[in-house]
Amino acid sequence: MKNVDKYARGYFMPPVSSMKWAQKEYITEPPTWCSVDLRDGNQALIVPMNLEEKLEYFQMLVEIGFKEIEVGFPAASETEFTFLRTLIEQNLIPDDVTIQVLTQSREHIIRKTFESLKGAKKAVVHLYNSTSVAQREQVFRKSKEEIIAIAVNGAKLLMECAAETEGNFQFQYSPESFTGTEIEFALDICNRVLDVWRPTADQPVIINLPATVSMSMPHVYASQIEYMSENLNYRDHVIVSLHPHNDRGTGVADAELGVLAGGQRVEGTLFGNGERTGNVDIITLALNMYAHGVDPKLNFTNIPEILSVYERLTKMKVSERHPYGGELVFTAFSGSHQDAIAKGMKWREEETPQHWNVPYLLIDPLDIGRQYEGDIIRINSQSGKGGIGYILQQQYGLDLPMAMRENLGYLVKGVSDRKQKELQPEEIYDIFKEGYVNVQTPIAFEHFRLLNQEDFQTSVTIQMNGEVKELTGTGNGRLDAISNALQEHAGITYSNLVYKEHALELGSKSQAISYIGITDEKGVVHWGCGVDVDIMNSSVKALFSAVNNMQRM
Repeated sequence: MKNVDKYARGYFMPPVSSMKWAQKEYITEPPTWCSVDLRDGNQALIVPMNLEEKLEYFQMLVEIGFKEIEVGFPAASETEFTFLRTLIEQNLIPDDVTIQVLTQSREHIIRKTFESLKGAKKAVVHLYNSTSVAQREQVFRKSKEEIIAIAVNGAKLLMECAAETEGNFQFQYSPESFTGTEIEFALDICNRVLDVWRPTADQPVIINLPATVSMSMPHVYASQIEYMSENLNYRDHVIVSLHPHNDRGTGVADAELGVLAGGQRVEGTLFGNGERTGNVDIITLALNMYAHGVDPKLNFTNIPEILSVYERLTKMKVSERHPYGGELVFTAFSGSHQDAIAKGMKWREEETPQHWNVPYLLIDPLDIGRQYEGDIIRINSQSGKGGIGYILQQQYGLDLPMAMRENLGYLVKGVSDRKQKELQPEEIYDIFKEGYVNVQTPIAFEHFRLLNQEDFQTSVTIQMNGEVKELTGTGNGRLDAISNALQEHAGITYSNLVYKEHALELGSKSQAISYIGITDEKGVVHWGCGVDVDIMNSSVKALFSAVNNMQRM
């Protein structure tokens, strides 16, 4: 690409090389989750949510299990202010939920913020000012000491306003654009704020370290978090919080490694909504932990419902491939994938293992409200016999012989390829019925009767070329006798009859289904299927279906 020389690495590695976080295998307990959907997420919408929509969204977050929810920037607009007052005055905030509000380090904004918080049972007041090289030089044109003064003055004013306002308040500070800030300066400004607040065990303070713009590979962010975590003043009384954005597509990795490096709290949104490429997706983070056998302490057992409410209220669309939430994330079209999944699901039924370990499926879709039917295996021209057989078995109770599945697979894939479309289960079932079930041309089966029990002499009545005929044969059973009658008197030759049957529940009547394969003189196997309330009739119909398919070829 052109102009590559115009770009340089704008982040800062810690002065002390330490990667103790890299020795940890996985996150063993969930961080404190803080949803910023109603602030960071809402401000990024083309049309921000109105009051009623924000109230409904807030209730959904509570039901999911968030104990900390950033509800807005109350000094920014009348809607934001009114929303917060509505939550407080109508007592809509559960006792175990802490709301959070954002404020710049500017006096009139801070005072307006506390005005909105009057009477709050528990609230985090989130103070921030930008600290990065780019912001200092280009936006504020201030020195480091002047930037520190902004933060320190804001911290002092928070203490003053909190003392004057009815409510219960906790303080949080963010060096906004932390990832573009010299790490020693970020530490200095955070410690200067902490020296103002002097946190204690009873009154801990949150230091939030945002990847306002993701600028590095995830291990660099983790190293920055580890350095800050190990060098902050009053560390035992400080909660280190992470707020990753997704500019490089690494928001989830940044958060996960950041937690390993000392992060105790994560701010993010559902489905990663937020400015530019968005915030870190808390759903992905939580379910990644769930897949490792760790309870994230959030309830995502009905992702389809959450997705529906999210899209309706935000007017945003979630990609079909979005982790966990997307329509297609559990779906396999590939034949080899479908075959492995189908066999894995069958193995689970047979073995009932303690842990989930199905090929290609990280977690059980049922655990988050998805369904096996229509979600796991879907059929197009790339699909194979395993997936097609799985759908017919799961949705219609058909347990086709393996060789017949392959035969049907080519037929179904051919239809999908010609139509250039995905086939729905009912379409696959229709192809199966039309191609194999109770086929009556060119030879129509009418009825049969047993003539002699000892040698199973059997008469079968057929209609062939517009003429009704009665054929007689003997064999080691009635089906064998009818097969011999066809070959001896109807001029039909085949061998290697393969047979399978099972009970079938279709609609309200219990029926039997039989599958038969026969091999013609060229070695080609032809399949047929019979369905009838009588098992013997279903077997005979399957034989005639196979013979007719051979004749039609």
